[in-house]
Amino acid sequence: MPTKAKKKKRTPRHSKRLPRGPQGGIELLLIHSVDDLGHQGDVVEVKPGYAYNYLLPQGLATMASEHHKRMVEKHREKLQAIERAQQADLRKRAAEISKQSVTIEANATEEGHLYGSVGAPEIIAALKKNGIELKVDQIRLEGLLKELGLYTVKFKLASEIEGELKVWVVPSVGE
Repeated sequence: MPTKAKKKKRTPRHSKRLPRGPQGGIELLLIHSVDDLGHQGDVVEVKPGYAYNYLLPQGLATMASEHHKRMVEKHREKLQAIERAQQADLRKRAAEISKQSVTIEANATEEGHLYGSVGAPEIIAALKKNGIELKVDQIRLEGLLKELGLYTVKFKLASEIEGELKVWVVPSVGE
């Protein structure tokens, strides 16, 4: 006689339910400072998708339990010292990057108009050749660069740490 297969009990998608805040969002304690959200040790309220898909998997936040809040209060001075050290390192790095100037070759007309354009990915690639690692979202362009010339491009390493970089757009050698 065939035996009946047992039905597997489905576990909820998020087995640990996170505490809800007054506005109905998820209440989290920030482990690291997050731009446009808060600083390390802050209790913030975010939408569930942002919590489950970004903050928690990236290790930027944790559940805002009373235990975690007490631990942060207990270690707040140490956390602030670590934060200040990180900020100082980022400021030093921003100063080093600001001293840099990168050259990007591009195909252009005789009047100096580019056939395409130069954007953040091209600037990142040029910086990488100089040994500087930045992400595309750290470059702040007001628009694509569409002509030959010298440009001052802003970059942002953290919420309060920004700098400027010189970018030369020159014609390709074959012209």
